[in-house]
Amino acid sequence: MEEKEQFELLDHIKLPTDLRKLSIEQLPELCDELRRDIINKVSVNPGHLASSLGAIEITVALHYVFDTPDDRIVWDVGHQAYGHKMLTGRREAFCTNRKLHGVRPFPTPVESEYDTFTCGHASNSISAALGMAVAAKKTGQAARHVVAVIGDGAMSGGLAFEGLNNVSSTPNDLLIVLNDNDMSIDRAVGGMEKYLLYLDTNETYNRMRFKASQWLHSKGYLSESRKKGILRLNNAIKSALSHQQNIFEGMNIRYFGPFDGHNIKEIVRVFRQLKEMKGPKLLHLHTTKGKGFEPAEKEATIWHAPGKFDPATGERLTQTNDHEPPRFQDVFGHTLLELARSNPKIVGVTPAMPTGCSMNIMMKEMPDRTFDVGIAEGHAVTFSGGMAKDGLVPFCNIYSSFSQRAYDNVIHDVALLNLPVVLCLDRAGLVGEDGPTHHGVFDIAALRSIPHLTIASPMDEHELRRLMYTAQLPDKGAFVIRYPRGRGVLIDWKCPLEEVPVGTGRRLRDGTDVAVLSVGPIGNRVEEAIRSLNGARSVAHYDMRYIKPLDEALLSEIGARFGRIITIEDGMRNGGFGSAVLEWMSDHNYRPQITRMGIDDNFVEHGSVEQLYEIVGLDVESIKNNIMNED
Repeated sequence: MEEKEQFELLDHIKLPTDLRKLSIEQLPELCDELRRDIINKVSVNPGHLASSLGAIEITVALHYVFDTPDDRIVWDVGHQAYGHKMLTGRREAFCTNRKLHGVRPFPTPVESEYDTFTCGHASNSISAALGMAVAAKKTGQAARHVVAVIGDGAMSGGLAFEGLNNVSSTPNDLLIVLNDNDMSIDRAVGGMEKYLLYLDTNETYNRMRFKASQWLHSKGYLSESRKKGILRLNNAIKSALSHQQNIFEGMNIRYFGPFDGHNIKEIVRVFRQLKEMKGPKLLHLHTTKGKGFEPAEKEATIWHAPGKFDPATGERLTQTNDHEPPRFQDVFGHTLLELARSNPKIVGVTPAMPTGCSMNIMMKEMPDRTFDVGIAEGHAVTFSGGMAKDGLVPFCNIYSSFSQRAYDNVIHDVALLNLPVVLCLDRAGLVGEDGPTHHGVFDIAALRSIPHLTIASPMDEHELRRLMYTAQLPDKGAFVIRYPRGRGVLIDWKCPLEEVPVGTGRRLRDGTDVAVLSVGPIGNRVEEAIRSLNGARSVAHYDMRYIKPLDEALLSEIGARFGRIITIEDGMRNGGFGSAVLEWMSDHNYRPQITRMGIDDNFVEHGSVEQLYEIVGLDVESIKNNIMNED
């Protein structure tokens, strides 16, 4: 067994109360130990590395200055919170991070009182923290401090701006910490990123202004109305002198920074200075994603979630095999470029995930026809709708769970006019270790009721390519293609690009006892289950391809021939594909016994994909048992 590294300070810290016993002079060493411990643990149990390394000093300073858990720290996206987890009673268990029944992938109050809110998706921290700050005042907890920690990438999300707008008009003492590392997952993009990069405020000026405001307040000269007037005058003078507008102070949110986010002593000093300051304020800290681990600092995108690696050499221990099927994401990326070469109307859109969804393949060759819009899923859809309205064919790639944030945009800005936007929902189905905030299991039920949408799911890589080709043909309107995370099933994945007529399924095998209707890649599990029966049942298998519209001719054949039908999907059972089949059969006076296999009315925990499929009853053995069950 590998010898466990001993740490002089970290080994004695179980909770933040232990941390607060240290002198400020010991904090740099503690930060170094915490950073090394995270590197060691994530090297053998993969997770999100670079973001947490960049936020170590912020994390330590927050728990050192504020009285957590009574004071609230609201993290925005849990990628940066590994240090927080390890300082709040979970260091010994951290070896189980992201494993089934182990430490959860992102902070959640279900796991710890130190985790104040759910933070799997970006941009919600300011709104949630403001709610907590208002609740503290309303429930007699006025002494409670509330801090929102948000990254510069998440600041591009619309919800963050909605929260800021409300912060500016609601009485509160909220502190917003902006962790500005010039990154989200890929490098941050857009006007906000450029604005933050150049924004500057003199530290001496801030200190003088703070002391002046304290003196004026103590003398009774600084009422709330006078304070707002002075702030407006002050901001106007400062903008004129610096030739620079400050968006935060323009919203009556005091701005401090930018400061070095890795100078732990300075951060502690500033936190102490701001802790008792009344009114909303924002502290801008510059950090380096991957700080303290040279490979991660140089290639932060790769080291966002690097898999296993050697902490001494920085060598990633990924295994590549030319005889493995490709990832669905890569098939999408190469096919999109292939289509774009022959169709000049095609453009690509992604909200901050060009590498994750493989749109970087097209982006490299056609940078003027690909758009990374930042963490802004709703905007990505409406932006695509605008381009489609005036003649382009956008392929808008969004992870399935993140597309939930753009639901109204899909209805109002794409479907209503039946615009030719191809919405590619990556990571559909169960995604594994990222857990309930990231499982793409709601899209079928959510989208199925929207008029004009065509919804399809490919069983394999060939079908993905053909559906992408079909979607960009004239007069196809709004088109949704959902596919999973990870590898497909075909080593020879290239195939001719041919149309798959909308609303047509296919019969993969004939049988007489039972008909299994599947949609998407889970059909491969069905095939494996049927083969394992060795003829014990005569099973017909239909790959329906399209969830909407359904293949009515095929359903008529199935309804007339079979008294027993099983539907299977890797999404929520309520309102999903199986429900669509059940409704169609009832509407057309067919009365077969129908078993709907899908995910029950529960959120699914984190774990490996295979473990989760077994838990929800969508593994090969469960499919086999359902086929054999005659009840």
